Amino acid sequence: MIGPSTTDLPVGFQVQIDHRYVRRGDLRTLVGGSPLRVLKLSDAALGMTSDDGRIEVCDANTRALARKLLDAGIAHPRPMTGPQADDVTVVIPAYQNQANVDRLIAALPGLKVIVVDDASPTPLTVPDDDRCRVIRLDVNGGPAVARNAGFDAADTPFVAFLDSDTVPRGEWLMMLLSHFSDPAVGIVAPRIVGLERGRHRRRNPVSAYANQFSSLDMGTHEGPVRPGTPIAYVPSAALVVRREAFGRFDETLRVAEDVDLCWRTHAAGWVMRYDPIAHVAHDHRESLRGLLDRRRFYGTGAAQLASRHGGLVAPVMTSVPLAVAVIALLSRTRIGFAVAAILSGWIFTRLRVPLAGVPARDAIAARNVGRALGFGVLQVWSAVLRHYWPLSLLGLIFSARFRRWFVEAAVAEAVATWLRTRLDDPSSPMVEPLGYSVMHRLDDLAYGLGLWQGVIAGRDWAALRPVVTR
Repeated sequence: MIGPSTTDLPVGFQVQIDHRYVRRGDLRTLVGGSPLRVLKLSDAALGMTSDDGRIEVCDANTRALARKLLDAGIAHPRPMTGPQADDVTVVIPAYQNQANVDRLIAALPGLKVIVVDDASPTPLTVPDDDRCRVIRLDVNGGPAVARNAGFDAADTPFVAFLDSDTVPRGEWLMMLLSHFSDPAVGIVAPRIVGLERGRHRRRNPVSAYANQFSSLDMGTHEGPVRPGTPIAYVPSAALVVRREAFGRFDETLRVAEDVDLCWRTHAAGWVMRYDPIAHVAHDHRESLRGLLDRRRFYGTGAAQLASRHGGLVAPVMTSVPLAVAVIALLSRTRIGFAVAAILSGWIFTRLRVPLAGVPARDAIAARNVGRALGFGVLQVWSAVLRHYWPLSLLGLIFSARFRRWFVEAAVAEAVATWLRTRLDDPSSPMVEPLGYSVMHRLDDLAYGLGLWQGVIAGRDWAALRPVVTR
């Protein structure tokens, strides 16, 4: 897999500056992205930008400015055109579940469809028309093998992968295809939402939790897909790939093959985008056993990813000063609070330097110190409750102080995560806090069990090793 031959944005392509990164309506200084960046627009750059923060590519200068803002994650694409539906083949990997395959094909009118039957005991069938065909594998090889087989059979410049338990909504494909007018884009993915099963059907607590907090849902904010950022990967349940950017799924993986593909695609120099405006519904598991077993299965993939991508899988990624400040803060001692205050002040001072000349730079620096500390605390809580919980059992057995701390962390982390999700998407129906807290803790236990299962089976502890930089 090689990178794009050109990254030149076409004339007429537009980008929109994210207003979350604009201070008091002043477009001159933009603060945001991941990692945090400060961009100061020159008078010439401001002249290329509309009052609402939109830039249209019309020459070399606007092309360079638009690309810089996209690469920084401070602006998002607003393409006007893109490939057409005739340029796409939908590949559906499937094992048994004929009813789901029929439902999905019915939701894809007019599109070319290839169903890859992964050696189902009863062969799958498709409608008898020119747009649909089925490929049957003799041996069950798993989703990666099936997707690759479907890709090889397609002859279009773009391929959309949809799992058989998904149902696209509205103009999902048109929204995703428009991103490919940027020649640097290799993969685009929609938001995965829960499949509504009927207005009058009452959802049980498990399905309510799965629909609201699915690990397949990357959230409400659009952005570039990059390892080590809030959108580190996109799930293969629904994504569209450019043919020349597709590095093939690793057929030795039966789990986490989508994460591996995304990270290899990024390493090859391609851009990946996540667009939550486009929706694909997923038929989540409704039984507690089914949900937790799936979470455990996902956890087993961490060890295999660590063997391929090293520290990108680390349960904790932080710097030495921040790590010491967080640990000191969590100690809840006078000395700890003093150490945390000193280190926070030092981090604050360092953050002020690149913000020189930025209005309200002290407020921006302070806010980002607070966010870093908050995220650091959540990382520690999550690691103890999710990744390292088998080790935490020893502390629970032998230390009364640790037991108190563990219970407080379990409650505080669940409340903080629930509130963050609520603030992020206030319009969505929410699971009530107590039910969420119980399900969230069970979710973490299942994932952690799978993680340790994979680590022990592979005899590789890299997935448990934190990454701490200077």
